[in-house]
Amino acid sequence: MAEGHLPTTSEYIGHHLQNLVYGKFPDGHWGFAQSAQDAKAMGFMSINVDSMGWSLFLGLLFIWLFRKVAKSATSGVPGGVQNFIEMVVEFVNQSVKDGFHGKSALVAPLALTIFMWVLFMNTMDLMPVDLIPLVAQKIGVFAFGADPHHVFFKVVPTTDPNITFGMSITVFLLMIFYSVREKGLGGFIGELTLQPFGKFLIPFNFLLEGVGLFAKPISLALRLYGNLFAGELIFIMIALLPFWAQWVLNFPWAVFHILIIILQAYIFMMLTIVYMNMAHEKH
Repeated sequence: MAEGHLPTTSEYIGHHLQNLVYGKFPDGHWGFAQSAQDAKAMGFMSINVDSMGWSLFLGLLFIWLFRKVAKSATSGVPGGVQNFIEMVVEFVNQSVKDGFHGKSALVAPLALTIFMWVLFMNTMDLMPVDLIPLVAQKIGVFAFGADPHHVFFKVVPTTDPNITFGMSITVFLLMIFYSVREKGLGGFIGELTLQPFGKFLIPFNFLLEGVGLFAKPISLALRLYGNLFAGELIFIMIALLPFWAQWVLNFPWAVFHILIIILQAYIFMMLTIVYMNMAHEKH
């Protein structure tokens, strides 16, 4: 916020929950949204720059780190980073063996990518809530002459439903693709129309199976988004307290939140494995 103006509680929370949005205004010109109302007015013709930027950065960080360790791996006593990555790869590989019973060269790399990418994005929730947004605000003011009230910057991509739905829809499309490839189009349609009550209740079968099918990506996205959004909101509310109280509450909540961060990455990965296994099953 601007100097000389102390934000109210609602202004502070709203400022932290607003993305940096670039898009097309109703009058036709392009630019950054200066309020939540501007972002809504842009509608589909917009992009959350902060969420997309951090997602790409953390994805590239994952690729660079794993490639670097793979190229420098030794057969002797591994270093700390190599040992950690080997443990992660072994853990994901075992999870795939336990949950996936088909044959596919994609599932294990997909599971590893999802687990680490989501874990990296979730871990950004442990950053001090004011640190990176304040840096972004200073850059916006001094480099671009922006009003500090209008510089928004979120750092946890998984608190943006656009990111979580993007990942879940990708998994959903892969599930549809492999279902059709493994069972044929007729077999896939048969699964949606002939189960669970046979050919005499096709409309009812389709209703039940269709709801179950489309609930998969929705629940996958909302579970991750809801848990991380709630965690971020608690950190923001703690930041509103006196400085001494922040230290008292931040540490225990951060320790507990580490479990949520890891658990949500694991759940997203395991559900992806289960969905891929369902796509390869032939009834």
